[in-house]
Amino acid sequence: NHSGLIPGCNPFAQTGRSKLQNKRAHINQQIIKQMRMRAGAENLLKATSNNKVREQVVLELSYVNSDLQLLMEQLEGLNSSVDVYQNVQEMSSIPLIPLGLKETKDVDFSVALKDLILEHYSEDGSNFQAEIDDLMDLRQACRTPSRNPSGVDLLASYFSQLSFLEPRFFSPTRQIAIFFTWYDSFTGVPVCQQNISLEKASMLFNMAALYSQIGTRADRQTQAGLEDAIAAFQKSAGVLHYLKETFTHTPSYDMSPAMLSMLIRLMLAQAQECMFEQITLPGIRNEFFSLLKIAQEAAKVGETYSEVHQSMIQTPIKNNVPFFWTTISELKTNHYNSLAHYFVSTALLDHQLAPSDDEDKQEKALSQLYDTMPEGRSPLDILKDKEERRRIGKAHLQRSIMGHEEAIRIHSRCRHLQKLDILSEILQAGLKRSLTKFEQNDKEDEFTDYMLAPDIISKTEKKAEMEIPAATKVKVKDLFQQLGPLSVFSAKQRWSAPRTIRLRLQDRDLGFTLKGDAPVQIQSLDPLCPAAAEGLKEGDYLVAVGDTECKWLGVSDVMKLLKGADEEGVNIRVVSMLDSSSQPMPTKSATYGGLPKTYSMICLAHDEDDKNPKSRKVAKKPSFLSWGLKNKQKSGSTLSLPNADYNGPWNRPCPTYPSSCNESALY
Repeated sequence: NHSGLIPGCNPFAQTGRSKLQNKRAHINQQIIKQMRMRAGAENLLKATSNNKVREQVVLELSYVNSDLQLLMEQLEGLNSSVDVYQNVQEMSSIPLIPLGLKETKDVDFSVALKDLILEHYSEDGSNFQAEIDDLMDLRQACRTPSRNPSGVDLLASYFSQLSFLEPRFFSPTRQIAIFFTWYDSFTGVPVCQQNISLEKASMLFNMAALYSQIGTRADRQTQAGLEDAIAAFQKSAGVLHYLKETFTHTPSYDMSPAMLSMLIRLMLAQAQECMFEQITLPGIRNEFFSLLKIAQEAAKVGETYSEVHQSMIQTPIKNNVPFFWTTISELKTNHYNSLAHYFVSTALLDHQLAPSDDEDKQEKALSQLYDTMPEGRSPLDILKDKEERRRIGKAHLQRSIMGHEEAIRIHSRCRHLQKLDILSEILQAGLKRSLTKFEQNDKEDEFTDYMLAPDIISKTEKKAEMEIPAATKVKVKDLFQQLGPLSVFSAKQRWSAPRTIRLRLQDRDLGFTLKGDAPVQIQSLDPLCPAAAEGLKEGDYLVAVGDTECKWLGVSDVMKLLKGADEEGVNIRVVSMLDSSSQPMPTKSATYGGLPKTYSMICLAHDEDDKNPKSRKVAKKPSFLSWGLKNKQKSGSTLSLPNADYNGPWNRPCPTYPSSCNESALY
């Protein structure tokens, strides 16, 4: 395996992140084992009427379910280990959330592709062993991408290669014995299918995850680092959006439309937070206008996190999102809103209107801060009245104090958050600052006035936007281009086997003309010429002249080869296009009962070492749900969800686990 030599791949990195990824792979294996045991126990329960056996099985099931629960919690713990992903030098920024890479199993392309090359393209598959090895090395390298732009390029080049592979070898009418298995990033549940769409969608998910890790890793104490983080999170959101729009009805929860919408929001909120840090990095000028501007920017970050939090607490997402994620989103909503109130209070308390100030400009800035003015007062009244400014300023401080106290309460609720000392320090410092300012402006003999400060309108100079990175369209060389131009030599077309015809030039006349780009076609064939007698047909594709392959050659190059023939003549090889509509199903599929071979969770029924796909039974009456590809013709291949045989495990409510696997649960 040469994947270690592929740029952008780092299989030996013993970083905290790779150890987490290895733990994730190990937990995924354990989950499969427990689910197999559970499926076996439930089948036994259905089959037996012996009460003693039933009691034993029910007891066994309760153990398996509690083990599964513990494994799910461990997986949630991994998704909550954000400290490993943060920048090492940086110990003074609020942590950000990275997405973990989806894990997969090895795929052996070798036998299936060589068989297909022989059967479909009438070429010797072993001549393509090097290309198949390159493809497998590339896929293997994609399991351990380096956390930088070259890692993204690596995933993108495999994704682009899949776009060549799909039309070349995968057709809606023919199943190919290649199984793709991917584990859900949140639940650890495997999905196994022969549909290459699962592979493409998972690769996009991992590109988005890698961008999020690059964003989390950036040094946010520098402008350049913040630029990198913003770009990475916006690109992560862009890739997730592209995934959501391109592949509908994905069979795993982490790629369902509702989950992807939430993840897009999360990435944009993190980009917005970095934009806020970019504005405040040089320091905040203690001046009326800049304080109001910063307050509205902070309110914007609070608002975006509030939207993220709202989408995380909807079902079915809330069952699968780590509790850590939900709590940190709620915590940040409170933290940034508290900052907004603090900055407004500072502007009102510390900057009385002086004769040299621009009164109109201040009045306009204050009027744009609120939907409704505090207690219906006009902006100018507030600005000119020192006592009124103090009352409203203190009301904002009270909201700032309450918000920080709430954030600290939320912080203590989640054990994964408690490990992040830096977060605790930032919240405590924010609270202390607001309390100090409140005491400075509190008169002892003053009557306590419970005025509630109004909400602050969020406003930003630069809104975080999705950015679809150029990486999703990276140019690569088609590994199997030797098979000919894809427009003609694809999985959905069918041809006769190549025929060799001897051409003898009569008075320099071939008896036909050539047309088209590569590959060229025979046209205006004289039915009486010797070539026609040998079996040449109108519309045949010319694939070789003598020993020269000419699938990629145009008319003028092929004519040169033909004209160069001597008196003896020259052999040409041609293929005829067959009508694909009359295509019989390949006989091989009889082993599979003629059903499209796409099952979800096939892994539950089979051992790790069961490498023979032919021994796999198709569960009876599977329910099918097509992979929709928007704006493309619906392909005939379908995928099935776990059917009645596997229903048991999904019906039991289980906090971090999908509770049912009917169609609606996927959205």
